[in-house]
Amino acid sequence: MSNPPFQTRAIERIPGGSPLPAHLRGAVIALGNFDGFHRGHQAVVAHAVEMARARGVAAIVATFDPHPVRHFRADALPFRLSTLDQRQRLFAGAGVDAMMVFEFNGALAGVTPEEFVCRWLDGAGGVVTGDRFTFGRNRAGNVDVLAKLAHAQGLAYTAVKAIHEEGEIASSSGVRAALKSGDCVAAARILSRPFTIEGILRGDEATDAALPLHVANLGLGDFLRPRSGVYAVRGKLADGRILGGSAYLAGSPDASLRLFLVDLAKNDIGQHIDIQLIAHLHDAQQVYDRPALRQRIVLDRSEGRKIVFGG
Repeated sequence: MSNPPFQTRAIERIPGGSPLPAHLRGAVIALGNFDGFHRGHQAVVAHAVEMARARGVAAIVATFDPHPVRHFRADALPFRLSTLDQRQRLFAGAGVDAMMVFEFNGALAGVTPEEFVCRWLDGAGGVVTGDRFTFGRNRAGNVDVLAKLAHAQGLAYTAVKAIHEEGEIASSSGVRAALKSGDCVAAARILSRPFTIEGILRGDEATDAALPLHVANLGLGDFLRPRSGVYAVRGKLADGRILGGSAYLAGSPDASLRLFLVDLAKNDIGQHIDIQLIAHLHDAQQVYDRPALRQRIVLDRSEGRKIVFGG
């Protein structure tokens, strides 16, 4: 599946809860978690951009960090679909002018819906959310509450209807479920692009004589752990090169993604890389014979490259 026609450009990042800078006063704010920035999120942001352009004001996407789930369940397993940096690039490509980041802490979790609109949206001219948006202490606020509060504050407000994919609502939970089952195609369909993990390449030089393959590791951090096994992956390095190959992910929660990328060089270690999961090739196979393991890795790497580049 091809990526959406987003073009990278720089946008500013501003803290939520602070007065809007003069050049952003009256902006239309798309409000939500936007983790993963799937098709449903994109529809919300597109409507905010359209409203902002019609009003001649800036468009802002407001997101939360850490994710509210992490605040209420600190021991939750990693579940993030994107980093703030990834979201900022995606928001920029969608045409917004700034990203606002609300620090989700006890103070924000405890505000009433009225306080949130009056204080945390001060200076805005309009708000756009999805039609299932909730906010405020104990999720006391919903789209109906927000519509009334926005009207009282003189804010334009629109709730965008959910987008459906294959008969189901496009949602972050749907993306997570697809990745947990190894269905990269379904995840990409909801996201409109392959699920992408970003980070810094760490060296992992194989020392076994039977495995003379230069490989690298990529830590997953707070990213969701997809189904374990071997994947066809596309890697984009900081210098712009695109590499194809395979990756192995063990089943343990602290496992790193072990990368076998064709044309990966030793001096690439330390570079930033984006790794797209294109297809789940197979579950891990325990092989005790080292030459056979090497052959399996070579075949997987070649198959992964073919899937990424074709041919």
